[in-house]
Amino acid sequence: MKSPIKEYRLLMLTTLLISGCSMVYELIISAVSSYLTGNSTLQYSITIGLYMSALGIGSFLSKFVKRNLWGWFARVEILIGIIGGSCSLILFLAYLHLSAYVVVMYAEILAIGTLAGLEIPLLTRIIEEDRKELRVTLSSIFSFDYIGGLIGSIAFPMLLLPHLGYFATCFLSGLLNLTAAALIIFKYSKKLSRPHLYKLLVLILVVMMAVGMVFSENIGNLIEGGLYRDRVILSKQTEYQKIVVTKHKDDLRLYIDGNCQFSTVDEYRYHEALVHLPMCYAEKREKVLVLGGGDGMAAREILKYPEAHITLIDLDKAMTDLCSTDPQITAVNGGSLTDKRVQIKNMDAYQFIEQSEEQFDVIIIDLPDPNNESLNKLYTNVFYRMCASHLTKGGVMNVQSTSPYFARKAYWCIDKTMESEGLQVNSFHLQVPAFGDWGFHIAAPQTLRKLHALPDDTKFISEDNLSALFIFGKDEERLDTEINQLTKPVLIEYYNEAVREWE
Repeated sequence: MKSPIKEYRLLMLTTLLISGCSMVYELIISAVSSYLTGNSTLQYSITIGLYMSALGIGSFLSKFVKRNLWGWFARVEILIGIIGGSCSLILFLAYLHLSAYVVVMYAEILAIGTLAGLEIPLLTRIIEEDRKELRVTLSSIFSFDYIGGLIGSIAFPMLLLPHLGYFATCFLSGLLNLTAAALIIFKYSKKLSRPHLYKLLVLILVVMMAVGMVFSENIGNLIEGGLYRDRVILSKQTEYQKIVVTKHKDDLRLYIDGNCQFSTVDEYRYHEALVHLPMCYAEKREKVLVLGGGDGMAAREILKYPEAHITLIDLDKAMTDLCSTDPQITAVNGGSLTDKRVQIKNMDAYQFIEQSEEQFDVIIIDLPDPNNESLNKLYTNVFYRMCASHLTKGGVMNVQSTSPYFARKAYWCIDKTMESEGLQVNSFHLQVPAFGDWGFHIAAPQTLRKLHALPDDTKFISEDNLSALFIFGKDEERLDTEINQLTKPVLIEYYNEAVREWE
């Protein structure tokens, strides 16, 4: 007598494949929701919680399936492939055209989880109808199921998303899922009623997923055309983030994960404030560290100082490569990233600060807003403490700090966090039309004093308007907040609270 493992080897292997695909679907839903609405902790937590609950619901519902187990099993596998394979497309369309995005998100999670929860009980009962070896059957099924989940959770961040993006990853997973369903249907067609209908349906769906994968880039371009107000001229999913460049007449804009990083119409206002104020406060300006700033705009301003040499730390090599070579971007940043006085290191800013022993006269922290955990650690008291330890005597640092108007608590939380490390802090802000009212914090271990004049070739900042940048309106004045710590990341909630309010 054949063992159930050998006789149903194909079912076990398809269980592994389908489990991996189901895990990828849930990760895609979390990632897309984080991309579109922010607050990655909330999105992943909700997805995990709902998915686990839905698995239980599916397992409970399986007891009501009393006949035609093979037919139900085939339907479950087909439905998971359809819903999962189209989940990213449906989410983007819901975000663009429906006000109840979260309802669609929750429905997808529950549907995939419930169907996945049905799968294992059905498969167990199918095998046990013929073979009475429950111990061997259950251990083998769950082993394949868990291993499949592990494969999917590793493949998604390391292989699928960086190289394929949201849409191709989704369609590929749907294709693999439906291929597994097709193998089951064709192998065990004698156990199905009206097998020709199942065969025809699954073949049509496999072809549809394959077509979707082939044209995923075109689909992505159409969707992004609705997400961004201007024409998308470049879209690239890197290992770390989604980079999109848009253009309207002379206005070139670069977005990271949906957030605008600069507009060529007014970026000089932001970068002049970011760079020239700390350069005026520092005793020396020979060694300058830029954390972030992969677009090269801050480096362009720093290079106006002949004595300055720059170390630029940006995690994403794809970002610095793009901004070093793209002619439209280099026309704006002046080719700063290829200047011999600029040294680029593609690594995590926290890791660099933690490991480096170099000292710098000026540290410019030009990082994205603290909307997730990996960015939050770069706004903590520990990080500012380490940054201060890398300053030379008389050195200063400047931190982009979100908006004192749109994200008031977040802005003043950064200020209080820096002050908690014994730093002297001067807060200032200015209007950047693309962003609104935007703020910064200059900080140093010593008393801050302006020591140098501004350069002559600025477009916005001058000696006449400089003092006005340090004046805040009543609706932007300091609020009392908690200190942002690695162990208690309050800044994320302050920031997300502001995002929810202004949405």
